[in-house]
Amino acid sequence: MCRSKDPTSPTTIDTEPVDRLELELSSPAATRALGGRLAALLRKSDLIALEGELGAGKTELARAVIRARAGVPLEVPSPTFTLVQRYELPDLVLTHADLYRLGGPAELDELGLEEALEEGALLVEWPERAGDRLPADRLTIRLALPDPSRPEHRVVRIEAGPAWRERLVELARWTTEPP
Repeated sequence: MCRSKDPTSPTTIDTEPVDRLELELSSPAATRALGGRLAALLRKSDLIALEGELGAGKTELARAVIRARAGVPLEVPSPTFTLVQRYELPDLVLTHADLYRLGGPAELDELGLEEALEEGALLVEWPERAGDRLPADRLTIRLALPDPSRPEHRVVRIEAGPAWRERLVELARWTTEPP
C-alpha cells in the first residue's frame, strides 16, 4: 500500500504494481487534479467504482474525470435522476451511472452497463447497490469526510483490481512528485 498525505512530499514509490493507495485531498482543486490524472489512465473496458456517503465527493470526482478526458469545458449533470449519462468523447466513450435510486441489482439490465463497458469506460456511484453484478476487476475509490470541521478535506482510499495495478503505480507516483 502506498500512502501520501502531501502530494509534494518526497516519498519514494516502488515501480512494482500495487493494489492500494491512500490519499488526502485538501480542496476541491485537489479532487479535480485527481480526476484529471484518473482520466489520463482510463482505458476501454475500465470500471471505476465510486463509494462514499452522501456529500463525500463522488459526483465531483466523476465530473472531473469526464471533463479532463473531454479536454474541453463540458456540462456534466449528475445522473441521480436519469441513472446513466453517456459521453461520446473523441477517444473513449465514458458512461457515468449513479445507482443510488436503483431498486435492486435486477434493475441493472435495463441500464446497459455491460454494453457501456464493451464500448468504453464506466464510472459508477453507489456500486454497492449492484450487489455482485459489477465486474470485480475494477478500481474502487472510497471517499470519506473524516473531519466535519474541514468540509473540503477528503480521505481517498483506492483499491485496484488486476487490470489497474500497474496504473495505480503511476497514480501513486503522481501524488508524490512535485507539480
